[in-house]
Amino acid sequence: MILSGEEIARRLGGDIGIDPYDPAHLNPNSYNLTLHHELMVYEEVVLDMKKLNRVQRLEIPDSGLVLEPRRLYLGRTIERTETHNLVPMIEGRSSVGRLGLFVHVTAGFGDVGFKGFWTLEMFAVQPVRIYAGVSICQIFYHEIKGAYEEYRSDKYQNNRDIQPSLLFKEFSDEHDVDPQMRLKFD
Repeated sequence: MILSGEEIARRLGGDIGIDPYDPAHLNPNSYNLTLHHELMVYEEVVLDMKKLNRVQRLEIPDSGLVLEPRRLYLGRTIERTETHNLVPMIEGRSSVGRLGLFVHVTAGFGDVGFKGFWTLEMFAVQPVRIYAGVSICQIFYHEIKGAYEEYRSDKYQNNRDIQPSLLFKEFSDEHDVDPQMRLKFD
């Protein structure tokens, strides 16, 4: 079952945390999250799952930033969320999707107990100008049934920034990773 907007508001400060919270962003069964002013792009031509790939930061100016097709942009929400006893999920807003902008390539599914900012995997079908502070996606909540343990990943929990892939941490040969780069994201 998906929570209604009224139920989301009722559970604020309990099972749901959204900071900052703006009642104007509440929808009938979701809450709009907004785009932060920084993006990240990978510098590598070929991304390697076993390594922390180099990234470059981009600032979205007041005049907007044009996203190029066939390039992955990592962004994040302005809002930090915290969820207990519910499964959080994000989806792009339909108005954003109708511009050919995918807000999350595959990672719209959150875990019970997640605390942090949502990293967005943005991909444009054609050039599109984006702006910081725009309502970019919506979060909604499913009730969970059955026993569970809350999410406690050492990769993404309590993040404070855009998170590039940390999949390399799941491989046993971490000696391939530059220790200075590892420290940057631990």
